[in-house]
Amino acid sequence: MTDLPIQAPTPLTVAISSRALFDLGESNEIYDNAGLEAYRLYQIAHEDDPLEPGEAFHFVKKLLNINKLLGKHRVEVILLSRNSADTGLRIFNSIKACQLDITRAAFCGGESPYRYIKAFRCSLFLSTQADDVTHALEHGVAAATLLGGSAAAAPSGEDLRLAFDGDSVLFSDEAEQVYQAHGLDAFSANEAAAAERPLEGGPFKGFLAALHGLQREFEGQHCPIRTALVTARGAPAHERVIRTLRAWDIRLDESLFLGGMEKTEFLRAFGADVFFDDQSQHCERASEHLATGHVPHGIINRGD
Repeated sequence: MTDLPIQAPTPLTVAISSRALFDLGESNEIYDNAGLEAYRLYQIAHEDDPLEPGEAFHFVKKLLNINKLLGKHRVEVILLSRNSADTGLRIFNSIKACQLDITRAAFCGGESPYRYIKAFRCSLFLSTQADDVTHALEHGVAAATLLGGSAAAAPSGEDLRLAFDGDSVLFSDEAEQVYQAHGLDAFSANEAAAAERPLEGGPFKGFLAALHGLQREFEGQHCPIRTALVTARGAPAHERVIRTLRAWDIRLDESLFLGGMEKTEFLRAFGADVFFDDQSQHCERASEHLATGHVPHGIINRGD
């Protein structure tokens, strides 16, 4: 019998919108004020002028650097854009100018690109278009809407640092439903009683597992990926979280149980490149200082 070839691991694939990767604010103003044709002519006239970084630029750059550190293709970034290929040429020229190893893209001519996420086998989708993010989540893909205001300063250090809220992001919103319906005391009592029963996974469980798999490939050497749970939970609600991650066989590098304290200063101390949370108020505060992804999932976001 002929031995079958060993299949290489599937790369961790992240889809990114053009407006998340680059700052298209000026271009978008032209579109809003003068229409599509003016926007098209503007992009063509400036197609050799590299765009400035957007909210996700530094995240993408650090993510792609993992391939260089491992010496193999273990991460891929896909560009998904509402631009046409004609107007998208400036974006690809900017990718080349910034030396980003991005070779695959879908330019959808004004329509939502989310329908190509599964075809590209993406584990995460980041966009500035909330509707596209919602559709991606509905189709079982981790997704977040990146908020503006933090792209100017590059995060310090070369390591990729990602921070996650717990309930409705890494975990289901089961516990959050109890909190919203009955308050903090009922939530704490419920979580203490269910401490040994693992929580169901939330929309980012698969992405976290994929990150953990990448971290394992750096065994015995410095790992350039660091993850943190930053949750409003405190004792006694901490135990169920710890046991859940243990049951999933997923390790987080840091876990911050803040007991309701505001998260932003802790995220800055951790040095997060991106923070993912389901609550708009937390995202808006954090986005003044770092790239922040709103995950419109769970009871907090129903009916918004």
